[in-house]
Amino acid sequence: MSFSVTINIKREFETSCTPEKVFELLADVPRSASHFPKVDQLVDLGDNTFRWEMEKIGIGSYTLQQTIYASRYTADAATRKVTWTPVQGVGNAIVSGEWTITPKAPGTKVTLNTKGDLTVDFPSFLEFIISPLVVMEFTGMIERYLTNLQQTFSK
Repeated sequence: MSFSVTINIKREFETSCTPEKVFELLADVPRSASHFPKVDQLVDLGDNTFRWEMEKIGIGSYTLQQTIYASRYTADAATRKVTWTPVQGVGNAIVSGEWTITPKAPGTKVTLNTKGDLTVDFPSFLEFIISPLVVMEFTGMIERYLTNLQQTFSK
């Protein structure tokens, strides 16, 4: 029997990079995804829809199944927002979210707001042990992603 783990993450950072350059990178899904850790494969499904296939995550001596999901991306240059909505029926996770890019002298404020629901293939009696570890792992990957983006924006 499996169970679901919900992960909600909201993070902000500032960069001296212009809003246009930040938007350009974040709206380019493959380029943005290249900054995300532990991506095994990003598959272009067409129509700005991508399937993310993550590396298998190990917790202790156990290996969780590979996390796979698909999202459709929309980038609006006028509002400087990049949003993604889940594609149902692909993989074992549902992920949605948005980037909000706001001019702030002398650069840009960048806000990430994302939500994921991951189906974990472990017996439900282990949920109280496994859930916090899954949240910690994915939160750590998001933190690394943001650090990688900030390093690119500072060049």
